[in-house]
Amino acid sequence: MKKLLSFVLVFHSFLLLAQEVPFETSKAFQENLDREYADRAESPLTDADFKTFKGLDFYPINEKYIVNAQFIRTPDAKVFKMKTTGTRLPEYVKYGELHFSIDGKALRLNVFQNIDLIKKEGYADYLFLPFSDLTCGKQSYIGGRYIDLKIPKGDTIIIDFNKAYNPYCAYNSKYSCPLVPLENDLDIEIRAGVMKFHD
Repeated sequence: MKKLLSFVLVFHSFLLLAQEVPFETSKAFQENLDREYADRAESPLTDADFKTFKGLDFYPINEKYIVNAQFIRTPDAKVFKMKTTGTRLPEYVKYGELHFSIDGKALRLNVFQNIDLIKKEGYADYLFLPFSDLTCGKQSYIGGRYIDLKIPKGDTIIIDFNKAYNPYCAYNSKYSCPLVPLENDLDIEIRAGVMKFHD
């Protein structure tokens, strides 16, 4: 009986730990982002904004926005030039589709690879997920947000919207940022991740 009780307690503790891991991961990401933006050598902030910067505004971390999506690889996709906020036209390829649901609503996002970036050491498995949602232009940046992912080993992938961040051009007009493709506009509010910088 004592052995059974010990097993139950250990198992319960394991479940609690497993539930806390996504939250801690989201929190660590946001803390790292704040540190990066506070570092003048890495920050996209203007000199004027840098003087008063005390940290980015985030939605409260919410596990509802950590979703397990079905990953469907897109075979033989053609390279295309993605539009940006400037004249730059970087080359991307559609790598796959992500199918998931939030609040019972079926959703889909396309995920991409940057042709030049994946040639660099350490970025071969990097995936780029730009998206917009119904908070854009209100609580979040009007131009949408990004999430960094890695190629999954199987047919599922975790999307943590708490890790959604703004493109650099949300802070400084000198940057040229990829525009969110129309097919990645979600008809739902994603109240997670970085909020807009200026009111």
